[in-house]
Parts: sequence; structure tokens; C-alpha cells
Amino acid sequence: MEQELQLVADFDFDMIVDFFSRLNRQGPGSQQVTRQALSFIGELSDNAKIADIGCGSGGQTITLAENTKGQITAIDLFPKMITLLKERAIHHGLSDRISGIAVSMENLPFEPGELDLIWAEGSIYNIGFERGLREWKQFLKPGGMIAVSEVSWLTNTRPDEIEQFWNFNYAEIDTISNKIKKMEEAGYSPVAHFILPEYCWLDCFYKPMQENIPLFLEKYKNSKPAQQLVQRELDEIDYYRKYKSYYGYVFYIGMKNE
Repeated sequence: MEQELQLVADFDFDMIVDFFSRLNRQGPGSQQVTRQALSFIGELSDNAKIADIGCGSGGQTITLAENTKGQITAIDLFPKMITLLKERAIHHGLSDRISGIAVSMENLPFEPGELDLIWAEGSIYNIGFERGLREWKQFLKPGGMIAVSEVSWLTNTRPDEIEQFWNFNYAEIDTISNKIKKMEEAGYSPVAHFILPEYCWLDCFYKPMQENIPLFLEKYKNSKPAQQLVQRELDEIDYYRKYKSYYGYVFYIGMKNE
């Protein structure tokens, strides 16, 4: 099976960015889920500093700005995503509270103890759950909050096919209890966690993806690399429909220990 699988990183990065930039969100999520996670944060002051790491085109960034106070610095590796984010911020009248920077999440432009809140919806996997929690903690004030959504096993056992698929694509996938334990070991007090509903995958992520495939393939003249990228994503959708009772995205909210 491993020979049949292909990491998304195996494809041309410009093509990957173009494919996912067509979507409102670059991973499972929704406005409702973002607000639900925010409900565990507590009210932030007008002077609060928030980092949205791995912001993509800013689907959740706008919701963050609409439901918090303070300034948001949105981080993404790809300049095209930051351009789209800034356009959305202007459209929603939030450009005075949202700034965007194209930089790696491995080299964040913050000072130690600068941030009140770190947000990462569906993006911490790019650096790794444990590494992200440990390295980003330095930027939080004592008592600062972190909220990340992360793919997790929902059961202790699962069929070999889906276990091989996720171990190939993201070896850090683990059970919810083990993820919480890793958050504690990284120096946080877990505050809350919850599983994202099915519609966050099917309606908010996979459906728009499928709707955009024809135009994407037309742009790339049905080239083999474009077809392979599309097929990889379609296979992922099939895996989710078949095995959704075994895994999902989980929001983890924690507080930095003093």
C-alpha cells in the first residue's frame, strides 16, 4: 500500500498552493467551530496580541477578528495565501486589526512572552504537534492560551488500511488522551478539547474542493501531475467517508503554565 500513497509534499508547491487557495478553508473547520473553541479562551483585552499560525487564506482569521479584541498577526509560508488573507481582511473591514506575514512557522517573528493567544487550525501538523507546542510556548505570556486543531484517532484500534494511510501521511497521529498528555508534557494545562463535527470535513472542506476540481484541471490542461494531485485528494475523501468513525480533527485548548 505504501507504494500507492503519495505525500502532498511530493507535488509542485506552486500547484499545491493554487489548488488549495481556491478554497475558503484549507482544512476541516467552520465558523461555528472557531467560535466554539474561542468560547474556552476568555475575553481578551483591546491590547491583546494574537498569532494565527498557518492561516492559509484566512477563513478562520476573519472569524477570530470578528469575535475577539486586539491585534492578529496571521502567518503562512506562502505569499499567495497572505495576499488572499489581506484581501479578505479589507473586504470585511478588518485590515486595521489583521496583518499578514509570509514566513515559516519554524521561524516566527515574535518576542518571548509577547502573545496572549496562539491559534493554529489544521496547521500544526506542518511542524509537528509536540514540536509546535514546545517551540511556540516561548512566545506566550504566562497564562497565555493556545488553541490548535489536530487530526487524532477516535478509537484505540482501527483497520490496517486507514492506520497505514495516516501513519504514512502524518506519523504523529495519536489518540485524544495521548495528545492531551503531550500537551501537559509540553508545559500547558489542558483547558478543553472537542471533536469537530462531520460537516466540517464534508460540507466545509471536501465539497468545495470537489467543486473546484474541474477548473483546476482545465487550468493545468489535465496534466499528469494535476491529475495525480486531484486523485490523491479524492482518495483522501474516500478514506474519510469509509473510516470517519475512527479518526477526526480535534480542537485542543491549553493554558501556558506559569
